[in-house]
Amino acid sequence: MTSTDSKTFEGPITITRTGKGFFTYDPEKDDLFIPDGNLHGAFPGDIVKVSITGKEPDTRTGQPREVGRVEEIVKRSRMTFVGLLVSGKEINQNPADTYLIPDWKKMYTPFLVQGESLPKGQKVLVRFTDWVEGQNFPQAVLEEIIGPAGVHETEMRALALGSGFSSDFPPGVVHEAEELEKTGQAQLAAEATAAVAAGTRRDFRGVPTFTIDPFDAKDFDDALSVQTLPNGNTEVGIHIADVSFYVRPGTSIDDEARKRATSVYLVDRTIPMLPEVLSNGLCSLNPNEDRLAVSAVFEIDHQAGIVSKWFGPTVIHSDKRFTYENAQEVLDTGEGPMAKELATLKELGEKIRVRRAANGTIAFDTPEVKVRLNEEGKPIAVEVKVRLETSMLIENFMLLANESVAEFLSKKMKEAGMTGATIFRVHDVPDVDRIANLSEFLKVLGYNLDVHGGHVKGTDLNALLASVKGKPEEYLIKMAALRSMSKAIYSTKNIGHYGLAFEFYTTFTSPIRRYPDVLGHRLVKHFTVNGPFTKEEIAEIDSLALRSSEREVAATEAERDSIKMKQVEYLESRVGEEFDAVISGVSDRGFYVELIETRAEGMVAMRNIGNDYFTYDQKRYRLIGERTKTQYALGDPVRVKLLAARVAEKELDFGLVTK
Repeated sequence: MTSTDSKTFEGPITITRTGKGFFTYDPEKDDLFIPDGNLHGAFPGDIVKVSITGKEPDTRTGQPREVGRVEEIVKRSRMTFVGLLVSGKEINQNPADTYLIPDWKKMYTPFLVQGESLPKGQKVLVRFTDWVEGQNFPQAVLEEIIGPAGVHETEMRALALGSGFSSDFPPGVVHEAEELEKTGQAQLAAEATAAVAAGTRRDFRGVPTFTIDPFDAKDFDDALSVQTLPNGNTEVGIHIADVSFYVRPGTSIDDEARKRATSVYLVDRTIPMLPEVLSNGLCSLNPNEDRLAVSAVFEIDHQAGIVSKWFGPTVIHSDKRFTYENAQEVLDTGEGPMAKELATLKELGEKIRVRRAANGTIAFDTPEVKVRLNEEGKPIAVEVKVRLETSMLIENFMLLANESVAEFLSKKMKEAGMTGATIFRVHDVPDVDRIANLSEFLKVLGYNLDVHGGHVKGTDLNALLASVKGKPEEYLIKMAALRSMSKAIYSTKNIGHYGLAFEFYTTFTSPIRRYPDVLGHRLVKHFTVNGPFTKEEIAEIDSLALRSSEREVAATEAERDSIKMKQVEYLESRVGEEFDAVISGVSDRGFYVELIETRAEGMVAMRNIGNDYFTYDQKRYRLIGERTKTQYALGDPVRVKLLAARVAEKELDFGLVTK
């Protein structure tokens, strides 16, 4: 939020589904309330200018609160919307008109869609055109028919398009991809030969090298090489696909990658940042093929101390493509391909991990869900992923590369006077008030969290999490601690990474699916082999960091929504059944539960809790029965009955099963 003058303020607006607006204009004061009549056509998340118009009583508390009005819409949060086309009759409007009911839950109004022969009953994409002063609804025009509602393919495409992602690439990108399909392999071979001869790429093709990825992965960003040095130390190479060799500024592929900023992984498909010829082909570190990479190479002693570091372009040849499961089998049995190399990496990685934990890296292990689908896209199983040692092995060395490259680039930029020329991955310290609330909450449960000046050390949080492991209150405390954390973002201003306890951190290890990593590779080349990095690129980095953060949030929401939709669809046939669950959230409308079996989440509304009136204790994450004094708190185990499964809304309704 910024103050534009003494009377108006500029920043993002929050709007509820009932059309009530809220605007943060002073961190020390309550949000400014903006009634629906004062929104003046603003959408949730729009950047707006607002003014304070006076005060009125709060309907909940009766206390006076400041009220405002939107004076100007500076920037729209989005211009396209996905939803269902319906006749005006279905929403009590003119039957001759057609409206879009948006899928976006934050949107508080339908759109009046203009045009002829509009396909009612279909999911579509529309573009907002105007909201004429005095009109009840915003206007839009049809851009794309997605398909009939409720069909798997329609709903998955609708999820992606609604978040601003499309599987289709523009014609310019398609043309460049077709050219790379013809010439890319020859370019790779020529670069490998010439650059190794010129000394601008190190040759790792004779060093034992492998990838470890999920069984269904098609794009392999990273590979590890391991060899014992003459002095007895171990050299570990962390080799990352050299996307920047093919994706160059000024090309259509680069322009589109900047726009997308990230790949999106839905339950049944990947919407890639790059065309398949690159993501699954020329850039992917496929086994038994020469590949170009940008690498971070470390000499590591027996105690996992870092003796030396090297960064720069390389040529590699992966000898083996492991899945997490078959690499784990080799570790467990001590037999099979790369058994010695895997054992060495496991031992060194564990020592590095222990050292990080001692320095304050916070260990929040949250479960991930995998939905298995049949050929028609119907969910046939919902499973909680088991975190294997091989997954942690890869994580240990990817973190090492990201931290070390960030430190290297920071130092080089300072020497070159290029401050602000790279994108860091930063994580701010938690909000002081949230930490204070967490500390008070923990005291009620009998735990003490040392807070100094409103701040808490990662080591103290780790000690807390370790002390509750396996106890009934573990889930409650872990969730409460997680909710007190800030969100990690991309930024050109390095403030460090609180959660990892790193002074320097960037994302370097996934350039096939993240644009900031491509920029990091260009900078590594710039500082090691005089690769080009122009003033124009530097000038755009702030906006690219902002764009990357925004697209990451959109991708994460789309991915979660795709899982949630299939969880609800999986449970649709089980309405009436009872499940074991844990309370995952509490509000003044009831409490949320997460099923133990599938990790699906839904709500137990106040009316479905029991024969009592419950009040909401916000500070202690609980509901209290006025008559019975029965309490339901975050983390409590409960037994619930599934009352309804609404696939289109991705919502589950539960009732509490009482003894």
